[in-house]
Amino acid sequence: MSILDTIQQTAAGVVAKLRPDAPPDRLIGRKHGSIGTSLPRIDGPRKVRGEARFAAEVPAAGLTYAALLHSTIARGRIATLDTAAAAQAPGVVLIMTHENAPRLKPPAAFMSDPRAAGASDLPVMQDATIHWNGEPVAVVLAETQEQADHAKSLIVATYEAEPARLSFAQAATRSRQPESVLGEPAIIRIGDAEAALAGAAFQVDLTFHTPRHSHAAIEPHAATVWWEGDRLVIHDATQMLHQTRWTLAGIFGITEEKIRIHSPFVGGGFGGKGLWSHQILAIAASKLAGRPVRMALSREGVFRVAGGRTTTTQRVALGANADGTLAALIHTGTVAMTTHNNCPEQFTFPARHLYAAGSFLLEQRVADMDMLANTFMRAPGESIGTFALETALDELAEAMRLDPIELRRRLEPEQDPTSGHAFSSRHMLAAFEAGAERFGWSQRNPVPRGRREGEWLIGMGVAAATYPYYRMLGGAARVTITRDGYARVATAGHEMGMGTATVQAQAGADRLGLPVEHVTFEYGDTALPAGTVAGGSSQTVSIAAAVAAASAKLIAELLTLAGNDSPLAGLSAGEVEARDGGLGHPEQADRFESYVSILTRAGREEVSAEADAPQPVETQRYSMHSYGAQFCEVRVSAVTGEVRVSRFLGSFDTGRILNPRMAASQFRGGIIMGLGLALMEETEFDERSGRIMNPSLAEYHVPVHLDVPDIEVIWTDIADPHAPLGAHGIGEIGITGVGAAVANAIHNATGRRVRDLPITLDKLL
Repeated sequence: MSILDTIQQTAAGVVAKLRPDAPPDRLIGRKHGSIGTSLPRIDGPRKVRGEARFAAEVPAAGLTYAALLHSTIARGRIATLDTAAAAQAPGVVLIMTHENAPRLKPPAAFMSDPRAAGASDLPVMQDATIHWNGEPVAVVLAETQEQADHAKSLIVATYEAEPARLSFAQAATRSRQPESVLGEPAIIRIGDAEAALAGAAFQVDLTFHTPRHSHAAIEPHAATVWWEGDRLVIHDATQMLHQTRWTLAGIFGITEEKIRIHSPFVGGGFGGKGLWSHQILAIAASKLAGRPVRMALSREGVFRVAGGRTTTTQRVALGANADGTLAALIHTGTVAMTTHNNCPEQFTFPARHLYAAGSFLLEQRVADMDMLANTFMRAPGESIGTFALETALDELAEAMRLDPIELRRRLEPEQDPTSGHAFSSRHMLAAFEAGAERFGWSQRNPVPRGRREGEWLIGMGVAAATYPYYRMLGGAARVTITRDGYARVATAGHEMGMGTATVQAQAGADRLGLPVEHVTFEYGDTALPAGTVAGGSSQTVSIAAAVAAASAKLIAELLTLAGNDSPLAGLSAGEVEARDGGLGHPEQADRFESYVSILTRAGREEVSAEADAPQPVETQRYSMHSYGAQFCEVRVSAVTGEVRVSRFLGSFDTGRILNPRMAASQFRGGIIMGLGLALMEETEFDERSGRIMNPSLAEYHVPVHLDVPDIEVIWTDIADPHAPLGAHGIGEIGITGVGAAVANAIHNATGRRVRDLPITLDKLL
């Protein structure tokens, strides 16, 4: 019997037989209901009809339009700033510089506090100091965007430049070890890995380089803001509503209650839609001008103001025993960062949890540079860490003359290799087996350059995918039942296109025993119960935990409201289930009452309950991750070196799939972004000036339709008994492993190893 057959036969048992310390979840294993069905996006019609207003589309009386002037040096001071001509230009309302900007407090340091939302702790336009090439030095407000852009071009700035740290190689020679990496140790030593490597029967010791990447979401960053007396209204494109509000309250010296942020629709985030200087500058300019301000960054402005993935150099050294087990696993390296933010691109995280080894050396260092602060970008760390680790593993398999999947089978750990925790749910080998069968892996010729059609060399590659399971703290939800039997679920979450609104409506419907069309999901507003960050593939399970807590509280209140005259009299919340638009005993059909009946008898129009999500204790007890196997087929021109990805399949193990249609979209989107990472994305950073030289989609290349092949996705769909709804996050797992799968396929096709992303044709000639 295959691993896949065994997993499929025992899946029901995994779901039904929860461990004693696991909280029961009535939705896990449920055969009927909305969860698990491919419901179309409930927000789709609004977007298609143009009714969904994004941050740069919100109307306001007396609206002014903003344009930013960016610095052209990386470090130094503004010497002169001549705004006279700009001030006389048609339509200009205000020019704000450090000389007349309101006095503001610096943002809270990024990640120095769990609630901090700022990308850096630098003061925003408070003095003449320049910290990076592209820092805003002036804001122009005008009656139209065209007038603001024209006036900005009339400002003349001169600078006193100072020596800047712009060479990554030089900065790396003075690298430092950060205090922690996302709360985890920056270095892990288990045994003597260097000695084990030296004595291993098989060895690979390799160096990899990954470049900077910039966020290029469909919707550029934007905010429309205005003051109502001492109250502030913000329509923002943000992934972090309450965290942004908390940070802005500190900057402007007002209470959080006086700030309301709306962000129901975000046109792509991927980690980059946080709090940057443009929102702060728009709010300050609005205060100064006394009028609403729209700050919609140009595509170039996004590259200058909003950070992305940072560059890395990585060493992966693997020492294997003759039987194919690992004696040593070493993954070390350095990332570029600034001294005013803390986002060290955790590339060693996959190596901490994926494979068993006799010894480990895992270390991250930081090289301080004068540049735009970097930030999270889809699967930060894991996307590029798996490129290095999984490429090295492929090279080890080749050296040992083992199939790459067979090598991974021999490295499968019984428990987390570095923490020692039990896995909450892990079926990675089942994902590999199912993917190999579906993709036709057995047809792969293991000899490089072994398959050719005319000028095209054809190869296959595979790599593991992994991303941690996160649940963010601080989330809450409110659930309301109305007298007509409809329900509202409310939390200040976000809809960035990943299907949050749809899945949460499904979850709410199943929690309350209602048809999904009877449930609405309210979100994207700080007036609602505090939501969590839409990041770390955490939002769905974080909201689901809060909705479950609020639903349980609501059911208890409904039972109290039902009273002694109800068929439910005497039953506790733990003795009833939500079904058929009401509450009933699971085994006694006559002990049932509808919501309509309960509220009508009580004379109530609606009843609500609000609750915080419980503490995510499961993340402390278990090692929790999403997994996958990425399969790639490429065709490489022997004449030009052009790479065409001809087929791709992702096979995933991510717990229960809540909405197959949404899941497939997320998996495919991640894979497409991974193809860009592998073959084309690179932010060109001029180490002479610190300037980004390709700040547009004409020069910063991302995959387009002709770059994307048929992408098939499959999954195990085995619920994790220790996670809300049995689900893991899926937003970021899709990109991990893709870079290595492509690189390994290219090697199989050409015999060439490329360890420096992106893999462009010049590296294959």
